[in-house]
Amino acid sequence: MCWESCIFSKKSDFCLVAIFLKASLYFFAVALRSGQWELLRSEKLRFLNLFKQRVVILTLILSVILFNACDGIIWIRASGELDIAVERVRTTLESQINKTVPSLSVLVQTPDGVYFSSSVASGVEPITPDTYFRFASNTKNFTATAILKMHQDGWLDYTDCITENIPGSDIPYVPETIAWQIPYKNQITIRHLLQHSAGVKDVSNDEEAVWNDMSYVQYKLTEDPNHQFSSEELVEQNVIHNFYYFSPGTDHHYSNTGYTILSEIIARVYSYRSGVSKTYGDYMRDYIYGESTPVPLSIHFPSRADDRELPLPFVCGTIYTNDQEKIVLSCKDNMSAHVAEGNGYGTMRQINRYIRTLMKGANVLTADNVALMLTDISPGKADYSLGCIHVENLGVGHNGATHGYLSLMLYDPGHDVSVVVMMPMWDESKVDFFMNCFNTLNYAGWAAREALGYPGKPVS
Repeated sequence: MCWESCIFSKKSDFCLVAIFLKASLYFFAVALRSGQWELLRSEKLRFLNLFKQRVVILTLILSVILFNACDGIIWIRASGELDIAVERVRTTLESQINKTVPSLSVLVQTPDGVYFSSSVASGVEPITPDTYFRFASNTKNFTATAILKMHQDGWLDYTDCITENIPGSDIPYVPETIAWQIPYKNQITIRHLLQHSAGVKDVSNDEEAVWNDMSYVQYKLTEDPNHQFSSEELVEQNVIHNFYYFSPGTDHHYSNTGYTILSEIIARVYSYRSGVSKTYGDYMRDYIYGESTPVPLSIHFPSRADDRELPLPFVCGTIYTNDQEKIVLSCKDNMSAHVAEGNGYGTMRQINRYIRTLMKGANVLTADNVALMLTDISPGKADYSLGCIHVENLGVGHNGATHGYLSLMLYDPGHDVSVVVMMPMWDESKVDFFMNCFNTLNYAGWAAREALGYPGKPVS
């Protein structure tokens, strides 16, 4: 709403004018509705000359224009250098992989406003800031925020070992059943899981012979596309096969399954504090993005195998496969294997609002806990902290890839600039081609910043 943007957008004077004009519009509307218009045109208003009447009409027109423009912040559709820069990055990728790149979109918010540009191939429906897509591993930053919110509220200590009890209870953070007896369980902390330094094998990405040279998730979906995954089932694969990467706290290895464990911790802690059974999704809605939170967002974290629909308008993910004749379009996907690590969906507008307010200490975390998220660095990887990547000249946040969707959300505190990039396509026909697609996210962000006068791609 416009009055909220007066606080957050640094365009308060403009918004106050819009509010005043909105009030004028409301006054005239009420008068017209209540039959008082003739009264307004009575003898008391006859002193108005033609010029002043035209001022009234202009006020009504401007009130509609300005108030509609003031939706959370003044939206600016850049049509110059930014459009050229984004188009150049998209067509460069097309030349690298020799395939059509359906669209590449960039949203940038600076102290001066919000800029959006979407380069689309011929015949492709345009992307808008409100187009829904699956934002994949950007979910991990939301999960890290949830853990640090619980830490901030005294519901847990993020340095605790996962075998310890939830504060104030005799309930351990994770179940004590055989299915949860993963290697090095007694040494793994919540911090390790957030940093990807726990050594937990990633069963949703890593291909193994025991699963016909597929990941466990791919293997099960090949058998049954409607399979309902659970956190216990996924974690248990590390128990059954004695899988692990290294002893906890000694190195870094990206692990979706590590974040699966975090989903269980969040659910168990929230259930204990509520006195009734709760899920990861319940906590996210109630404390991170729902209507009662400081920054409500139109996003969702599906956990059921049958929760597949994206709201309108949405874009499908496109995957160019090893079979040159086969193109996979992903629109209705079973995301139950990716709870807490990659199951989120939303829009570019929404996740920009999230990452910007979060990193500025204007969301659910205090400035001290935001600093904790950014400074508790993972061993073996200096550009990853607690559910947070660090990219030079782009900022801090996360990126993600799932079902043909690539995206990133980053905030640069030094320049007060946030960037969201989304490309609903990747090419897995060659490893180099996939990396070209993935790296395009950074290249697009850097190019957009340069177009707006901010530092772009680092020289080194």
